[in-house]
Order: sequence, then structure tokens, then C-alpha cells
Amino acid sequence: MNKTLFVFLLSFTLAACNEPATAPSTAAPAVAESNTAPPAAQTETQTETERLNAWFDEKYEEQLQFSPIAMTFQGRKDRYGELDDYSVEAEDARLEWRRQSVEEMQREFDYDALTQEAQTSWDIWTYQYEQAARAAEFRYNGLVFEQMNGAQGFLPTFLLSFHNVATVSDFDAFVSRLSEAARALDQLIERAEASAELGVITPGFALTKVVDQARNVITGAPFTEGDDSAIWAGAKSNINSLVEASLLEQPEADALLERAGSALTQDFGPAFERVIAWAESEMDKVPEVSTGLVSQPNGAAYYEYRLANQTTTDLTADEIHEIGVADVARLRGEMEAIKDSTGFDGSLQEFFVMLRETSNDERFYYPNNDEGRQAYIDDATAAIENIKAQLPNYFATLPQADLVVRRVEAFREQDGAPQHYYPGTPDGSRPGVYYAHLSDMNAMPKSEMEVIAYHEGLPGHHMQISIAQELENMPRFRTQAGFTAYSEGWGLYSERLASEMPDTYEDPYSQFGRLTSEMWRAIRLVVDTGLHAKGWTEQEAIDYFAANSSVPLAAITTEVQRYIVMPGQATSYKIGMNKMLELRANAREALGDDFDIREFHDTILLGGAMPLHLLERRVNQWIEEVQARS
Repeated sequence: MNKTLFVFLLSFTLAACNEPATAPSTAAPAVAESNTAPPAAQTETQTETERLNAWFDEKYEEQLQFSPIAMTFQGRKDRYGELDDYSVEAEDARLEWRRQSVEEMQREFDYDALTQEAQTSWDIWTYQYEQAARAAEFRYNGLVFEQMNGAQGFLPTFLLSFHNVATVSDFDAFVSRLSEAARALDQLIERAEASAELGVITPGFALTKVVDQARNVITGAPFTEGDDSAIWAGAKSNINSLVEASLLEQPEADALLERAGSALTQDFGPAFERVIAWAESEMDKVPEVSTGLVSQPNGAAYYEYRLANQTTTDLTADEIHEIGVADVARLRGEMEAIKDSTGFDGSLQEFFVMLRETSNDERFYYPNNDEGRQAYIDDATAAIENIKAQLPNYFATLPQADLVVRRVEAFREQDGAPQHYYPGTPDGSRPGVYYAHLSDMNAMPKSEMEVIAYHEGLPGHHMQISIAQELENMPRFRTQAGFTAYSEGWGLYSERLASEMPDTYEDPYSQFGRLTSEMWRAIRLVVDTGLHAKGWTEQEAIDYFAANSSVPLAAITTEVQRYIVMPGQATSYKIGMNKMLELRANAREALGDDFDIREFHDTILLGGAMPLHLLERRVNQWIEEVQARS
């Protein structure tokens, strides 16, 4: 999802979307509150905290009302026939609401009279407003339509995968949203035009993929000749389910389906045609060589903001670049050792080439057919199931929500694109989904299957996000908060953590795959800053990536193009992981024999996502509590 235009929605959805029907396993609080204050002071603190938490829940409900999409992600059916308002005016209204809420909080509550947990809630609420205000300064710098997060891919996915049709009124809402998509896309086109007028140019590869994705959505019936389009097939499936459930008679079903067809051909399809027309009209502005923000107006300031927003630190581009260079050097040394253990007679670069160019070798790649795709899904599922048995030894709190592995829908699938995770609903009616791009199995080496399953599934995103959603006695906005450095840092930390568990990465190629994944994120620090702060071209970024990784070239190209359209986002993974490893090392040193990995993980996870400086404070508070307890 676009991190600029959809930042408001992201705060509700991709990072944490739900609140569970069941409580997490019982465990001691990760950060105990001090009991050294006099009883009267403790009572005052508890009362002020309860008042603030009730206020947070009231305000969060107000905030949710701005986003029908966010409510749907959370399994609610409020404003079920509507989509979000993407106009500048609506964005300004949301920002003003945020500003007033912070002023009200500061006026009505006493920070010093709160528990540590409540102070963290205060700080996160304030931080979210500050980030939204900063984002508004750069609202025209981000790309509206691009291949990774553009609405041309998101809206169909949302309508097909997240708008649940269980009743006739749900289908009415589905039809309404088909028509609403035209309004939403037109608002986004207007914003894209405004950005382009200011000199923000969408790269040619992104425009081409936007056209392809949009065209795929509206290819087939009822838009063109041929098989049913995915959206039309979805509408038919919804109607058939209602008929089979005896909620509709066939004549009424036919009438409703006709309404859906009209919404598609009169509103939905023409809006996608307008997106295509806009993208094609921008083609003549595309430079011959793709670069990063150095070529955009106000690019340096925008990138500085993006790095701060995505890493939740004050690290500069140069500092992040050097961290990446050092990590790449360290990981190359570890890769050399694994390469030698396989008996390969050649350089590390030759080992990269061997792994990359052996797509016909079933030791390293799945067959590029439907059997190979199903084998990938089966193996990823098996890896996730295997690690479940180990989790109680490392976690006091386990998620209740289910997890499934699925192939990305055909209309948005891209060769070599990265796998990703969508959270389930709070009530468990929809599981978390680990999505895999499987259109080109030659971009999906077997050696990386296991590490990706741990990152996206368990103990990675599914565990972190599900536990956040399942938190009780926590303001709801904390269970939904999203910070990329925290969530992606946890995903990458989980890859390393899995290597410490039995029965994982059992062969050297899987071990190499784990190093490849970490190297991937270290390279991102170098390449992202290279593109956006040092003037690297797309090809220079690809060459650096290929020189330090066995990742298939198709995936490398897709990755670099992702960094170009999503500046700064790729740096969050390694920065977040490094901080979590640093915090764990500090805790081990401070606590010695009193260090408990299960309690440490509770400390990280039971507060939900937060900026890294607040996470560090939380861990330090836990260390102090353990020391006092001992």
C-alpha cells in the first residue's frame, strides 16, 4: 500500500489489523509497574491511567470512522458500502482531528500521574500525529500510482479478499463499492496529476506495470470478450453462495448480478481506463535512466523525512549506508564458510552464479508449473507447522489466530516480487494470509523458502501482529499501531531466531538461504541510500545487489525498482533487526542468569508496535524490573 497516500489506512491495517475473540495465553506482564509509590499515589496513577485508556478508545473509534476500509480490515461492517476519501481536503480534516486530539490529551490528563505503559501510549499517540503532520508537508512528493502499492492493485484485492459477503445487504455493499471505486480512483488521479505538475516523475517501469495491472483487472467479461475477469468471477461467486445458502431466489440473484455488472461496466471499468490513460500520458516524461529522489524536486528533504519515518530513528543517509556496507562485509564472510562446507570449488561470486543459474536443478528450484507452485505452498506450510512445536520454548505468549499460505491473485501477481503478509480479522473469522508470488518459480529458490516462511509466518509477522491484535487491557489503537522498523525488524529478527531453534535450516543451502535473506536486507541499506542520496542509477543498484547475493536477477530487478518507488522503506528491516539484537544482547549482559528469552520476547511483543526509541525504553524498564525482582 502506498506509504504516503495510504499512511492513514496503514495505521489501522497492514501493520496490525485486528483484535481477537480470545485472549492470549496467560503470562506475567512484560513490563511490571513499580509498586514503590505510596498507596494513595498508586490509586491516583491507576485512576488517571484508566481515564486516559477510556479516552484513547473513544478517540480511536472516532479515528476509525474516517476509514471504511480500515473497519472492513478489522472485520466490521460499518459504512460497508463506502471506500475512503482520498482527497486533500479529507487528509487535512484527518490531520486537524489528530492535532486537536493531542491538544485535548495534553489539556485533560497528567502525564506524570500515568503508569509507564500509559505514558508509552501517550508518547505513541503524539508521535503518530507528528509523523502525520510531517507527511503532509511532502504529500506531493510520493508516487500515487506505482507497481507495489497503487490503488489499481489494492482496490481489487480488497474487494475480492476482504469484503466478506454473507448476506444480501453485504452484496449490496459490494456493488456500492464497485461504483465507489470510480470516485476513489479519480481522486487519486487528481493527486497524481498535481504531483506531476510539480515535477514528480513516475519511473517508466512503474508506469508500464501500472498499465499492465490495471488492464489485467478489466480484461475479460464483463469488460471484454473472453473468460470472466477476476472481479466478475468474484461477484458471481458471491451471488452463488447466497443462493446456495437460501438467502436469495434465482430471479432476485439475477437482478443483483445485473446491478453488479452495470457498476463494473459503467463505473469501475471506466475508472481503471482513466488510470491507464493517465499512466500512458506520463510516458513521455520518463527519463532514459531511472534514479532515485536525487532527480526529484525537494528530493533530499523528502528522503530525510522518509528515513526518519521508516526507521523511527535520526540516522542519516550516510550513517545508514555505512551500516549496510559493514553488514554486507560481515555476511560475505559467513557466506564463504557455508559455501566451503558444501564442497563447492570456486569463488563466492561463482557460487552465487551457480545458485542463480541452475533453475533446471530440482535441488535448488521448484518446477515452473502448477505442481511446483503447489509444492512451494505445501513446503512453506510444513515449515510453519514444524516450528510451532518449538515456540513454547521461546515465547510465553502465543498467537491464537490461524495462518494460511496462498498464491497472490493473478491480476496483481508479479514475477520475482517479494512475498507478503495480510493480517486476519480480530474475531478470527478470516485467518492471517502469507501471500507468495508464484508466477515465475525460477525466481523462487528452494533455499529461501524456509526463511521467508519464518519471516512472513511464524515466528515472524503473523506472530507479532496477531499477538498485538490479541492484547487485552491495552488501548485499541495500540493493538493496531504500525511502525515499519518494528514490524519488519521483528520479521528479520525472527529469521535469525529460527536458526537458534531445533530442526530448522537443516541443510547448508537452507542456511545459505537465511544468510541470503539477511544479506538482502543489508544490501538494501546500501542500495536505498545509494539511489536516493548518492545518485546511483537503477543499473548500478542492480549490479551491486548481484555482486553480493545469489538472489535471481529477476527478483533483484523487481527489488531495486521497489526501492525506487518506495524510498526509505527498505532500510527499516535491518535497522529494526539490529536494534532488537542489540537490546537482547544488552539484556543478557545486564541480567546474566536472570535473563529469560520468553520474558524478553513478551517485552518486545506485548506492547504492540512502537518506534524503536520507545521499544528501547520499554526493554530498559523490564531490565530494571527483573533486577528489582531478583
